[in-house]
Amino acid sequence: MRLPMSLRQQIIFRILISSLCMLILGGAIAIWQARQSIAKEVDASIHLVMQLITLGISDTPVFQEVNDLSHFSALQQTRHLSIQLQKPNGQLIQFAGDKLPSNPKELPPLWFIHLVQSDYPIVKHEIKTKKGDLLTLLIQAQPLDEITEAWQESVEFFVSILLLTILTFVAVNMVFRKSFTCIGIIVDALAEIESGQYQQPIPTFTIAEFDKIATAVNHMMLELDKTRQENRALTQHTLAIQEDERQRLSQELHDELGQSLTAIKVMAVTVAHPKADINKISISITSICNHLMIVVRSMMQQLHPLVLTELGLKATLEDLAHHWSERNPELAVIISCHDEVDYLDKSIAIQVFRIIQECLTNVIRHSEAQQVTINLELQEHPKSMLFLKVQDNGQGCNLSLISHGFGFLGMKERVKSLNGDITIQSKIGEGMKLSAWIPVS
Repeated sequence: MRLPMSLRQQIIFRILISSLCMLILGGAIAIWQARQSIAKEVDASIHLVMQLITLGISDTPVFQEVNDLSHFSALQQTRHLSIQLQKPNGQLIQFAGDKLPSNPKELPPLWFIHLVQSDYPIVKHEIKTKKGDLLTLLIQAQPLDEITEAWQESVEFFVSILLLTILTFVAVNMVFRKSFTCIGIIVDALAEIESGQYQQPIPTFTIAEFDKIATAVNHMMLELDKTRQENRALTQHTLAIQEDERQRLSQELHDELGQSLTAIKVMAVTVAHPKADINKISISITSICNHLMIVVRSMMQQLHPLVLTELGLKATLEDLAHHWSERNPELAVIISCHDEVDYLDKSIAIQVFRIIQECLTNVIRHSEAQQVTINLELQEHPKSMLFLKVQDNGQGCNLSLISHGFGFLGMKERVKSLNGDITIQSKIGEGMKLSAWIPVS
């Protein structure tokens, strides 16, 4: 498996690629410019020499003798050209050019010479002497000195690019060294968060972007720590409620079922006595059994509402509202519920029932409301959602003071367990409104 490159490696790699592209492009441009410059210099030198020859020979168009070369003394200082005079017998006399640098190390490499040098034609100019001999002036480009200058300029250019690249590397490393230090601190903090440690905040940074990240991570740590504490408290509260419920059920079983069964057993033994009043004992046993049935039904209702399984959520909510209205005549419970809720998944139905049950409990205990309205409906757009709204006209409260109560935490956790969203709104004197959106299939 190929390991991913680090950020530092990627940046250095990209700088290298960019520098290499700059060198290739710059080299191509430098060679092209050198080639054009050398060609212009050679053409200018040839043109200058031709003008000098024209001007120098125009007054004496015919040489006195073949060896009379005084007219060409001015041509010895010309650059970039090799100038020779060819006598009738084929002998060549060198006037200018054909001089190599004294230090061979100063010569540019052959590949550079081949790239910048063009094919320059030999220019010939014929001259006649007084005796009728024909002399030929041969002018040939020899731009080696110009190529040497172009090579030196190119070397200086590439050295500048190299120094610029090195400075870029140094500057980038200085900048990213500090950045990587900040990143390392943030990564270590995230590792601490992963292990469940939220107590060590990230320090502030001088780089604005990293400081924003540090602020966001610190806020996340505070929220995670707060959520963990709430979940821990909610778990402990749930365990305590379970123990209290078990203790209460155990006590009720002992007090109600135990005593009633003991009484039935005593009466059953009494029936065997010849003088026992069987009719009276039968009535007593029937009364005790009826009481036991009420007790068992009440216990079953507390543990799990059977009507929810048998008749559906709508009937269960209506029964719940009737139950609360009987126990609290001063409270009007109004339920608006669609028939489609009876087809909800059982896991959703029981959680919705518990949320409404907790809301009614809070209304009775704290709100001093005269009316509570419960709306439960299915919404198809933009997607299938179950919408629940519970609103009362009680005294309201300051949510910032009670948002950590176990009742609120329990309802929030129930909605979150169904991948839903919940909002609770309340102001003093304006009652309370709970809204929940739960996705359904």
